[in-house]
Amino acid sequence: MGPLEGVKVVELAGIGPAPFACMMLAELGADVLRIDRPGGNVSLGPPEFDLLNRGRRSAALDLKQPAAVDVVRRLVAQADVLIEGFRPGVAERLGLGPEECHAINPRLVYGRMTGWGQDGPLAQTAGHDIDYLGLSGGLHLIGRAGGPPQVPANLLGDFAGGSLYLVIGVLAALHSGEGQVVDAAIVDGSSHLTTMLLGALAAGSWRQDRGTNLLDTGAPFYDVYETADGKHLSVGALEPQFYAELIEKLGIDAPDRNDPSNWPALRKVLAETFRQRTQAEWTEVFDGSDACVAPVLPLAADHPHLVARGTFVNHLGVRQPAPAPRFDRTPTSLGRPPARPGEHTREALTDWGITDVDDLLESGAAQQDSTP
Repeated sequence: MGPLEGVKVVELAGIGPAPFACMMLAELGADVLRIDRPGGNVSLGPPEFDLLNRGRRSAALDLKQPAAVDVVRRLVAQADVLIEGFRPGVAERLGLGPEECHAINPRLVYGRMTGWGQDGPLAQTAGHDIDYLGLSGGLHLIGRAGGPPQVPANLLGDFAGGSLYLVIGVLAALHSGEGQVVDAAIVDGSSHLTTMLLGALAAGSWRQDRGTNLLDTGAPFYDVYETADGKHLSVGALEPQFYAELIEKLGIDAPDRNDPSNWPALRKVLAETFRQRTQAEWTEVFDGSDACVAPVLPLAADHPHLVARGTFVNHLGVRQPAPAPRFDRTPTSLGRPPARPGEHTREALTDWGITDVDDLLESGAAQQDSTP
């Protein structure tokens, strides 16, 4: 079930980017065992809707107890990967840092997910996606001319700049065949995402002023426009041939877009034109064209293209994204629903060869969720 079938991962449960990374590893076929603290972590809803925890089992261990730490060490001895998202130094204080784990299993890939990184002046301070994105320059980029930066939920920092870089690092380390530490920091990843724009800045084709550039709503042919019903369309007609089709489909006479002094007038014409029809009407006009126009839809919409590809699925009663990317020889699929913390303690620990589960449960070092 997926290209990572046979890979064993121990996840020391956290929030945000580390669970997303472990979700992806599980969807790629890895056997991921999530070690939850008793009672679990902060969530945006009940456990059954915490989709970042889908695809893997949960065992609840109280890592303040030496017996529980010993269990994790025994799991590490069998694992290919360990993932943790603690503040720097916490895993070491628990006796589960890279040095201790590599002494048990030298081939272990030890993945660390933080916002600021393992070192540096801010390493020990708290922060969230918006803070890391702010420091990296990524947040400064987003917004309209003369306005404040706009917040892209936590997609750009936590998941693009954090989770995906952790997954890439873990896969690369696995491929190397050498046990090593992967230090994935959101501030590093989100900074790395700005590579193309920093090149453009050096070349003089990008400005620090947000909302004045080709790809940040500065150009009227790369923007969003309101329709007659208060909804929106995205317009990305960059190339001349695509722009020509946009103008033809709109049926307008437009000023020369190659002269930036015409951009305010062009924006006015486009805005007035798009407000003459509803989003659905414009979607029909541009359907199948190369004008690079698309409706701006809410989350998990039933657009025909998304339906045809099965991009969103109803799995066990919850609408959610299907795994990505797709593989032709080792396809992925959705498996287990999100687990309650400790739902599989007995089952999972036993499957991983832990023989003293009853003693651990009796002592409180491990806990089994008994919710029916």
